[in-house]
Amino acid sequence: MNELRLRFVGSHPCDRKKSHGWGTEHSGFFRLFFRRLRNLYKNLAHRPANLPCPILSAFFRGKGGKPQHSTIIPFLTTAALGALFFAPLAAPAQTHFNGARALEYARQFVAIGPRWPTSPGHLKAEQFLRDHFKHDQLEEDVFTANTPIGPVAMRNFIVRFPGKKNGVIVLATHYETNYWLRNINFVGANDGGSTTGLLMAIADQLRALTAGGKKLDGYSVWLVFDDGEEAIQSWSDSDSTYGTRHLAAKWGKDGTLGRIKAFILADMIGDKDLDIQHDTNSTQWLVELVRQAARKFGYERYFFKQDVDVQDDQLPFVRRGVPSIDIIDLDYGPNNSYHHTAQDTMDKIGARSLTIDGDVFLETIRLINQR
Repeated sequence: MNELRLRFVGSHPCDRKKSHGWGTEHSGFFRLFFRRLRNLYKNLAHRPANLPCPILSAFFRGKGGKPQHSTIIPFLTTAALGALFFAPLAAPAQTHFNGARALEYARQFVAIGPRWPTSPGHLKAEQFLRDHFKHDQLEEDVFTANTPIGPVAMRNFIVRFPGKKNGVIVLATHYETNYWLRNINFVGANDGGSTTGLLMAIADQLRALTAGGKKLDGYSVWLVFDDGEEAIQSWSDSDSTYGTRHLAAKWGKDGTLGRIKAFILADMIGDKDLDIQHDTNSTQWLVELVRQAARKFGYERYFFKQDVDVQDDQLPFVRRGVPSIDIIDLDYGPNNSYHHTAQDTMDKIGARSLTIDGDVFLETIRLINQR
């Protein structure tokens, strides 16, 4: 191919004109651009020697400054002009949530081992959360649950990041493992572990945004690590969701419920084969916002392909009229074979899924702030 040389004029005459002169000076360029685009594959014998605006007179020339007479020149001219004038309009690359960090937090947490209520592992899990959030606005919500095995001390952890708007968005996950699975070394890597890591990594971003006494631009965000989601003996309305039932009742009495704009629950969404179902108990406008958030990143295939009626930590808030959603993947392993088994281990969860989760959660927060 012959040498191609671009000639540019250093100053732009439009700089010395009023703004309305732009359209007049460049109309010839746009007519030329789209004409050449239409005739991309036609054999043009020659091209114009000049244009009204000097910067648009940057033409491809061959050796000796002679115009090229080939079908490739219109294509290269069109491509060069298009790149020159339209490349600045390209959207910047999207930044993504740090799913690898969330996975590492989950790994550290799951390394504690089983953490069923009343166990030494549960006390270690409490201390893990206490140590991690000791420099944040941390509240330990201690209560006694009436269970089939008698009174059991439980503890919710609430981490608050203040916002400029009057209202609260709550992100929640349970952190304990099942009492009734205490004899099988059930560590709950996905079930409780992955979403604990997810919220810890989200906290990192919120902490950076509120450093030095600053506030979030929108609503306050509270992270809730709730205790006692799992049944002690057998799932029922009275033997499950101990932590969120206690918290919803407490916040109902002190007026906090009225400030909550959305309650967003994360459960079992570290699964490498991510498939988040649509919980039919969830508030529909929140479902649509999450769907919109997923669409922004091209994650639609991971969300809401199947409707399910989920009994989970969102229900105490749903029943009290709080807009709520359960982001949950109940298809864990072949035929859900890893769920509530000793196979729920770290090798089954992945950073990619946690990146998807984090992207969608943070975008959903942004969308709620815009409502």
